[in-house]
Amino acid sequence: MIIGKVVGSLFSTRKSEKLVGNKFMIVETTEGMRQAGGRLVAIDIIGAGIGEYVLVAQGSAARIGCDMPQAPVDAAIVGIIDEGQDWSK
Repeated sequence: MIIGKVVGSLFSTRKSEKLVGNKFMIVETTEGMRQAGGRLVAIDIIGAGIGEYVLVAQGSAARIGCDMPQAPVDAAIVGIIDEGQDWSK
């Protein structure tokens, strides 16, 4: 899993039928993570908001984590971090 901060949202009017009705967020990975400083688009099934730190699963874990095993999902927000160290450093 990757820790990141939600920095924006993404809207798409045309997409795979398996993704209709889902929200997409732009997540910036934190320092020390595999893709530090990079951004990715993640499906959001738990209602994360801009500015929140989140846990992101990737690959098949993302599809399983959001209960969409047949959908074209590569990253999914699977948790919101309530407290912990300052992830911005």
